[in-house]
Amino acid sequence: MQVPAPHRVAAVIVPPVLSFDVSIPLMVFHSVEHYEVRVCTARPGPTPTVGGPDIVVPDGLDAVAGADTVIAVGSGGEQAPAEVLDALRKAAAGGARIASLCTGAFVLAQAGLLDGLRATTHWGLTDALATRYPSVDVQPDPLFVEDGGVFTSAGAAAAIDLCLHLVRLDYGASAANAAARLAVVPPVRPGGQSQFIETPLPPERGTSLAPTRVWALEHLDRPLTLADLARHATTSVRTLTRRFHAETGLSPLQWLLHQRVDRARELLETTGLPMDQVAAQSGLGSADSLRKHLVDRVGLTPTAYRAAFDRSSSGA
Repeated sequence: MQVPAPHRVAAVIVPPVLSFDVSIPLMVFHSVEHYEVRVCTARPGPTPTVGGPDIVVPDGLDAVAGADTVIAVGSGGEQAPAEVLDALRKAAAGGARIASLCTGAFVLAQAGLLDGLRATTHWGLTDALATRYPSVDVQPDPLFVEDGGVFTSAGAAAAIDLCLHLVRLDYGASAANAAARLAVVPPVRPGGQSQFIETPLPPERGTSLAPTRVWALEHLDRPLTLADLARHATTSVRTLTRRFHAETGLSPLQWLLHQRVDRARELLETTGLPMDQVAAQSGLGSADSLRKHLVDRVGLTPTAYRAAFDRSSSGA
């Protein structure tokens, strides 16, 4: 069987940058065998990071040419070198998928690649992005945004969410979930979820609903109700709903639906089960319901999704 060509990712580092941000595309994409990742910058060699040791960036901007996905990382909102902006414009004009992590959105805005588009960045800098680039429709709340084929993310863990989303788009839920497990992060956090600007995660003193979410994942094939979840969490439905939103950014039923659709995607990718069985095992009820929710989420029917992402016989 012919081995598919690797999907080439170029992470363009624009100082000042956090070393954590540099590690994200390497951590996520290197864990999926289909990607080839290069880290590059305008001036290869030792590169300063914010609050940490210098890192060595091996490649120059020639790595951007021919890349399938180009990701701007860093800048801290400062002006990027002209050669970086030129490389990004050429990549976009050549059909590469363009993305940014955290303050990399400022780089895309400087290159004119966000004009007229919705975009986000770290919540602490969304006002600055909107003020400096009024042609950009800045969204302060989402974890990540896609508009016009350009992807931008908020800071820190939201950048991981975006990279996992790109893996999911390229190679399906199974590959993205495997990458998430290696990174020890949740496999699904929808881009529209809040950045939690005002609502920190609750302290881990036995009050987290994580055990209930794990229990729900183990029983997705059952018709779970709010009362079922509240009973498992030994709390009222009202308290469950409030705490669930504080911890996940979603209502319990919204979260359940996301998990059911993702379970259905994995079953479509990794098994040959008939559609009604996929629907039943994921808790979506019927083949018609499966079709509706999959089309709403990814724009593909179950049959088309299976044809695009089938892993059941490839060993991938």
